[in-house]
Amino acid sequence: MSFQAIQFAKKAERPDRATLENLVAIIEDPVEDLVRKDSLFKKLGLDPDDYVGNPRAVVDILEKYPALLQRPVIVRGKKAIIGRPRERVPAFLRAKT
Repeated sequence: MSFQAIQFAKKAERPDRATLENLVAIIEDPVEDLVRKDSLFKKLGLDPDDYVGNPRAVVDILEKYPALLQRPVIVRGKKAIIGRPRERVPAFLRAKT
């Protein structure tokens, strides 16, 4: 199976707004799970509830703070998942699109 690894943590490969909008449209996980609730999230004083079921807010925050994008995100065709736990990935890749 061929694939392309995009390292969103690298500045040159950070997703633009259109990419983020597509991602929230095809993600099979809750959209708010795309936002990492890590130390940066807490330092910024963000509220997790602001992102629940709110694709626009998710795109806005990830565009402004790309480091908050949960990784890895696995995209196959017109579907995507967050690759955590990693045991989810093989079944997702084997599933028919």
